[in-house]
Amino acid sequence: MNTYIPQDRPNYILCCICGVTIQSNPSNMCINCIKTQVDITEGIPKQLVIQWCRGCNRYLQPPNHWVLCELESSELLVLCIKRIKGLNKVKLVDASWVWTEPHSRRLKVKLTIQKEVFTSSILQQVFIVEFVVQGQQCDKCQKFEAKDTWNAVVQLRQKVDHKRTFLYIEQIILKHNAHTNTLNIKEKPDGLDFFFANRAHALKFVDFISAITPVRTKKSEQLISADEQSNTANYKHTFSVEIVPLSKDDIVCLPPKVCNALGNIGPIVVVTKVSNLIHFIDPNTLQTAEIAALTFWNCPFRPLSSYKQLVEFTCLDVTLLGETKGKHALSDVQLMRSADFGVNDNLYNVRSHLGNILSAGDLALGYDLSTTIFNDSDLAGLKSKNSLPDFVLVKKTYPGKDDFRFKRHWKLGNLPIEGIENPKKQDIERMERDKEDFNREIEGDHEMRSRINIYKEPNAKEIYESRLKKKQEIGIEDDEDEIKLEELLDQMDINNNTEFYDDEDYDDDDEEDDEDDKMDME
Repeated sequence: MNTYIPQDRPNYILCCICGVTIQSNPSNMCINCIKTQVDITEGIPKQLVIQWCRGCNRYLQPPNHWVLCELESSELLVLCIKRIKGLNKVKLVDASWVWTEPHSRRLKVKLTIQKEVFTSSILQQVFIVEFVVQGQQCDKCQKFEAKDTWNAVVQLRQKVDHKRTFLYIEQIILKHNAHTNTLNIKEKPDGLDFFFANRAHALKFVDFISAITPVRTKKSEQLISADEQSNTANYKHTFSVEIVPLSKDDIVCLPPKVCNALGNIGPIVVVTKVSNLIHFIDPNTLQTAEIAALTFWNCPFRPLSSYKQLVEFTCLDVTLLGETKGKHALSDVQLMRSADFGVNDNLYNVRSHLGNILSAGDLALGYDLSTTIFNDSDLAGLKSKNSLPDFVLVKKTYPGKDDFRFKRHWKLGNLPIEGIENPKKQDIERMERDKEDFNREIEGDHEMRSRINIYKEPNAKEIYESRLKKKQEIGIEDDEDEIKLEELLDQMDINNNTEFYDDEDYDDDDEEDDEDDKMDME
């Protein structure tokens, strides 16, 4: 006997407006009639205005924040959707761009929304919102065009005869976008000047520089105008930031006070690293030490010799003495000047910390102290001048490297620096030499490369392959520290990928500045 199983059948009715047969629903209307009777886009504007700054290609995000966005990008889409009022009453399902001519000054966004119109009846609708792009200068561009509207300047200085430190700081600034809030950057004979719109931005930049290199800071202010009735004043602030006059691979003679504080190190030591601390190593004992900026400025000292006095030596024999510390090993090295080959047979024995790095036949760079004249104040840490070593080795080098340095497959970014007016020819040549020396230092220091951004040249692969081919033809071994293609970033415009921040992020600091100005007036 078959069992009857009842089945639910949909109920059909006639639409109460147009009479079309439809499934029964709470509204008793078909979909087309519901759309004509109910508009879920009601209250949502179909045309809006968005402000765009022609100078920096940024869009205004109310109330006073400017954001850098490309046309038809996801960032600009989010910005436009935030400007549409009434979307909180509906459910946003999808949003996309409708293509428009770039010069039409129109942006069209297609939105798909849903809303419950009757009980258990959800209506979905697609519509387009048009944005009219209206030009408006941002505060930063207004100040830049007005000229001389800066309120704070950071004067970064270092009393040395080279620009290597500033070239390195430039790359660190670019990597971390620390120059975002600068109005202008000017080059000076002994440093750089960074101009800012307010004091808070300058203080933030000074803190950034203090975190990457040892400095001492002095600040001053100049009264521009004052209102005695409201008890307010307008100041221009100046921050003088001086960097320690030491660089990597410099050789120094530590003062007695510093030697005692560091466990009787040295006093002749080599600078191995300069970060927020200064790192030393004693080439005779492998003893290492580090000092902070405050310790240095309490008892300052100068380098005995800098990298421009480096001399190339050829290692004839390397004898390890057994003592090691990290990557360094104590050794006795027999060497002679590379320039003395075929001239004389002068051999020298030197105690060095490069035992794990050097071997017989290698080339090394070091200082010849036997022919250098020093001031007595620079040798205050020595008990007698006879204890000064004749030679000090600082690093290993490789033969024939200069043949390949002029065609590099990589490049560095540059800050928008306003150069010195009418520079002398010798200053230009010196700057080019410093840049070349800095590039060589990057190629020989893997740790330094890890802290900066290095970009590919447009034809980097071809240059790199021809470079390796030329080395093989000449018979030069590969340099283990050479920059590989895998370490490089794709070419990009750094300035166009920088997020700009407006003064709203520092409103509290600006209020504190105003309060300080009022207190100064009192």
